[in-house]
Amino acid sequence: MNVLIDICVVPMGVGVSVSKYVVECQRIFEAAGLNHEMHSYGTNVEGEWDKVMAAVKQCHEKMHEMGAPRCGSTLRVGTRNDREQSMRDKLDSVYQKMEI
Repeated sequence: MNVLIDICVVPMGVGVSVSKYVVECQRIFEAAGLNHEMHSYGTNVEGEWDKVMAAVKQCHEKMHEMGAPRCGSTLRVGTRNDREQSMRDKLDSVYQKMEI
């Protein structure tokens, strides 16, 4: 089953700046071959359910490996079985309607 997630990974106990941690999660999604798009407060990721969830787990493991004593994530998960729809499809649909 394919899934689209919106995830915000928050390493705790590492100070104010977390950009170096964000970089590592982006690398994990890239290495997994997942379509992903970072935004100002998280990342949208799409792909096969098990691959996406394995990458989320790897993000948490990496945060701890980098020294974060705690790590929390907010995760929104969406699936559908009536048709295929990508992140791009969802955006395009809204942009088309805005032009009317």
